Amino acid sequence: MFRSAIGMLAFVLVFTFIGCENKRERKSENIVTSPAEGDTEEHSVQFYTYTEHSDYPDAILEMYSPLGNQNFSSTKVPFEFNVKNYPFGEKGMGFQLKMILNGNDPIGYNMPIFQKELNQGTYRAVAYLVDEEGLALKEFGNYVDRDFRVMDSQPFPENDEPFMILNLPLNGQEYGEGEEVIVDFMVLDGELQSDGYKVKIKLNGYEFTTDEMEPIRVDQLPAGEYDLEVGLIKADGSDLEGVFTSARKQIKVN
Repeated sequence: MFRSAIGMLAFVLVFTFIGCENKRERKSENIVTSPAEGDTEEHSVQFYTYTEHSDYPDAILEMYSPLGNQNFSSTKVPFEFNVKNYPFGEKGMGFQLKMILNGNDPIGYNMPIFQKELNQGTYRAVAYLVDEEGLALKEFGNYVDRDFRVMDSQPFPENDEPFMILNLPLNGQEYGEGEEVIVDFMVLDGELQSDGYKVKIKLNGYEFTTDEMEPIRVDQLPAGEYDLEVGLIKADGSDLEGVFTSARKQIKVN
């Protein structure tokens, strides 16, 4: 009887510990109220963050090709990366290396060397590693950016302002009602708080502003189609003038 009681207590403690481990605490939470699209009734939507931790803070992503401002005389552009301190290529982890060209949706790769057929133009490539949840690793060295040209295109105008990329969501992504929407972005060539910038997120009539580069999670979105706008703004609320300072995606909640 005594041994049975001890065994039951141990089971309860282990179960409780596992339950606590799986439950993530919200670090911050903001409630935004607005009528849903085509509705006069107001709905409350939650914008929140978790206490995040980096699984691979020492991961390094190096880009050997293209070189900075390299001009390619052919439309076939080789990309070559080197990955350190990260389990690159392990089975079951999905796409681990992602790359965004000129602010479009990211494309995932599980190989460090590949080639892309591109039209004549000027390109900004941002490549980065992701964790098991598919979120961008944001420690210095986890990502790299590079401008290059194809067929003698003109380079981007010089600008000292930062720019941003949007890892999630993808354009056209659909969610079930009650499923959280993760807005995962990254700001490059600048710091939000120390440089006085913020990121504004708009989902139709719902709007949220942050000065932290952490995934923003959105809960309780009513069913419908949403125009997601994510953009860098100055401290006074004005927009930035440089290229790739905003992103726009269409998503749907069923």
